[in-house]
Amino acid sequence: MKYSEIMVRYGELSTKGKNRKLFITRLASNVKKSLVDFPHVKVKAERDRMHLLLNGEDSDKIIPLLQKIFGIQNFSPSIRVEKDIEVIKAKAQEMMREIYTGKETFKITAKRSDHDFVQTSDELNQTLGNAIFDIFPNIKAQMKQPDINLRLEIRMGGAYLSYETIQGAGGLPVGTAGKGMLMLSGGIDSPVAGYFSMKRGVEIEAVHFASPPYTSEQALQKAKDLTKKLTPYVGSIQFIEVPFTEIQEEIKNHVPQGYWMTITRRMMLRLTDQIREIRKGLIIINGESLGQVASQTLQSMVAINEVSCTPIIRPVATMDKLEIIEVAQKIDTFELAIQPFEDCCTIFAPPQPKTRPKLEKVHLYEARLDIEGMIERALSGLMFTEVTAGQEEDFSDFL
Repeated sequence: MKYSEIMVRYGELSTKGKNRKLFITRLASNVKKSLVDFPHVKVKAERDRMHLLLNGEDSDKIIPLLQKIFGIQNFSPSIRVEKDIEVIKAKAQEMMREIYTGKETFKITAKRSDHDFVQTSDELNQTLGNAIFDIFPNIKAQMKQPDINLRLEIRMGGAYLSYETIQGAGGLPVGTAGKGMLMLSGGIDSPVAGYFSMKRGVEIEAVHFASPPYTSEQALQKAKDLTKKLTPYVGSIQFIEVPFTEIQEEIKNHVPQGYWMTITRRMMLRLTDQIREIRKGLIIINGESLGQVASQTLQSMVAINEVSCTPIIRPVATMDKLEIIEVAQKIDTFELAIQPFEDCCTIFAPPQPKTRPKLEKVHLYEARLDIEGMIERALSGLMFTEVTAGQEEDFSDFL
């Protein structure tokens, strides 16, 4: 069926009161970014719903993209016709001939915002219902939970008919809650953490630590590909590569093995916090799951968190691995995440890491390191890539 419009319903945005306009404006911007490959689509964001005028674009390609955009509760592909009773009846009959198999129940739901139209909503319900009975005399009408709900909206610009209601991703438009820095490894958990953060309106930038030659180009590309898997929910994500080789070598040379992981994670957090400040972010997000590995015990988290006062959001902290994997499969990051390209955390993982690190020892071992100098040198080598659902744009600008 060739649709002329897609009608988008907001869901949770309807509770936002005086801030509602800001949320709707941001959602419209995210929709435009996600549909950048469909230049003829016109987005009209109104208070109660959004209308996408397709102008000949293929709705079959657009619908899967809309299903991933946070802030959309559901939407209905629609057909626009003239505001003429006979034309509306003919199109309604045509649609029913295409979708009715002889078994379904149906109802008509008519609304009109153009109150000068010749029939009221109740009269339209009756008129269209009779038109359907004219072509299917044995069809059964059912007011509650019918198999087919044929909707009609009479607006100033025309009459719109639809019968599908497609579920969206829900949540809040990405960007309405501010910006956060996602500590993105090459594993299963951190992309899921990024997904949950975006669902609550957080604009994420992915911070990835690379330690060449210990980590490979394939490992770096894997992290970028995981970032790309998250772009359909927002349109594009900034990927920030942090050079980490010197820091890991210094830790390995001056710190006992049991504390490698604790101090490595403290250095990562320090750097992420510095990047957050530069990039005007508000929070740090990571994929830590309580008790999953040595650096994710409560004692380790306390020792690692000491270096930052910035709020750290851990969306998967209380989920078990199977729950995280289920979400990773849903968002299509799982198969990519399990590819055997090691990140900088795994290649320098000690055989017996401390699960209950003592802060006094952490401070003692860190005193052996040029922390400020290493951070300054790492920040000077940051590399930025704008990752989009289509392609990546590499930038040579360094901080």
